[in-house]
This record gives sequence, structure tokens and C-alpha cells, in this order.
Amino acid sequence: MLGTLAIIISLSTLFFTAVLLFVFQTFDLLLLGIFVIGFNIIQWLIAPYLIDAMYRAREVTPSEKPQLHAMVERLSQKSGLKKPRVMVAKIPIPNAFAYGSPITGSRVAVTSELLNTLDDEEVEAVIGHELGHLKHRDVQVVMFVSILPAIFYFIGYSMLWSSAYRRRDEGGSGGAAAIGIVSILMYFILTMFTLYLSRLREYFADRHSASIVEDGPRKLSEGLAKIVDYTHKMKHSRKNNVGTVGSFKALFISDPDRVEADSAAISGAVGSRTDQRLVEGVLSREVTALDRLAELFSTHPNIVKRLRALQNLT
Repeated sequence: MLGTLAIIISLSTLFFTAVLLFVFQTFDLLLLGIFVIGFNIIQWLIAPYLIDAMYRAREVTPSEKPQLHAMVERLSQKSGLKKPRVMVAKIPIPNAFAYGSPITGSRVAVTSELLNTLDDEEVEAVIGHELGHLKHRDVQVVMFVSILPAIFYFIGYSMLWSSAYRRRDEGGSGGAAAIGIVSILMYFILTMFTLYLSRLREYFADRHSASIVEDGPRKLSEGLAKIVDYTHKMKHSRKNNVGTVGSFKALFISDPDRVEADSAAISGAVGSRTDQRLVEGVLSREVTALDRLAELFSTHPNIVKRLRALQNLT
């Protein structure tokens, strides 16, 4: 979530920089800042509508999904939250996500494939995780922590664009370019910290699920292992196109783009495909240096480390 938002803010910043330079033939830090901040606030407010359209998510009534509504109602009460709107998304992978804004309210969505793939107790644990994100106000936290890297991105590319369009006889273009390069470097460093925070908040959400769902660590562990296993199978099936679902992948309980790496963790469980056997396959795998390096650039924790953390909560 954090990485996704930072990229969105950064790209919109670059867009408005280009607009000011090419259309208005001017460069004004204050004006550019107003454009960027205003654009991203509006985008945050209307993002739930975009997510609903992209993932074909629609609200379901208690009569349509009584058991799902009962789970959300019960776990919301345990979490001390107002019950969010319950959505079902029509995308071909098992997953779930929580989102919302002040004008749309909070929403919890599960994919139809998740309901078909997971047992009811595992769905309950997944919902507990998503309510953890709402409980911890992760959307608001994301907006706050993404501001600083976005500012450095904004300054960096602004300076680089500015230096590129200065005439040589004006001088000072080299200094502007140097400031731009340093600012972009700071943006990269701060983005790595925001990705770390995103992974950390996934652990917090897992812990919240474990605290409100009976036998939550086991149920969530099995649910996560099955999500990785089934998503891996679907990505290799010609009948399912899952390549277009990653635009807001940071919202998901499990990153579909990490499925190739994560599925390797359950390769040792090929002898028996029981839920617990899948979890044991993950726990038996060592986390390599390459795994740790790949995790640095991910919004989600390594699946082995994540399930081990859940085991420590039992």
C-alpha cells in the first residue's frame, strides 16, 4: 500500500512538472506543490470508486452472503469498529483487501475465488486481517508517511527538468541537476523505509487477526498458504488471466506478483496437499539471502517469515 501510494504521488508530480514546463513555460514550486497535493487528495477520496471498477467489486447484501456478513459483523464488534461495507470482487485469484475514504466509508472486499478456495474458518481469519488494517488506520498512515518521499521526488525531478531547460548562458544548471540527483536518491532511500513500514503493518494486521479469531494463527497460516498455492496454479493456467490485477496489489492480503517466489516455499509439501501440510512446507524452508533482498522491494513480508511470526503467536 505504501509503495503503491508513493509511486502514484510521484508519477502525478512528474506529470504536473511536465505540464507546467511544457504548457505554461514556467516553473513554480508553490504552484506545483498545490497541484500535486490537491490532485492526490482528490485521488485518495475517489480511489474506492476506481478500485471497485478495476476489480469489479460490488456490495453484497446480508441476504446474498449471510455467513460472510455475520463474520464481518462479529469480528468488527471484537475489533471495536463500525461494520464496514461488505464487497465481493470478481477477479480470478483468491485474495482480500480493505480500503475506503471519508466520502465512501470503510470497505472490506473478498474475491469470489477466495470464497471458493478457502474454508470458512480461513476466510474468517483473512477478514480479521483486513479489519486489522482498518483498526490501525493504515490508509491514513500511508498518506502521512508517503508525503516526505514524494516531496523529495517532487524536488528532484523538478530540478532535473528545470536544469534541462535552462540556457547554458544562464548558468546554475549544474547545481540544479546536482540537487535533483541527490533528491532522487533521498526519494529512493525513503521509499525503502516506507516499504519496510508496509511490511511491518502486514505483521500487525496478522497479529490483530490472531487476537480476535479463535485459533487465529493456525487459520490465517493455512489461509495464506492456500492463497499462494492456488494463485501459483492459476498464473500457470491458460484459462485465467491474472496479469492485470496488480495495479493496487499493495492492498491485497498476499501480493500476487510474489507468487512465484512464495510458491517455492511450499514445494516441499507436494506429497500431501492438506492445509496443515502446506503450512509445514513453508515453515521447513530456509530464508535465503536472495529472499531477503527481494523482500526489501516488496510491500509484503516473505511468506516464510510471515508464517513463522504467526506460529510464535500460538
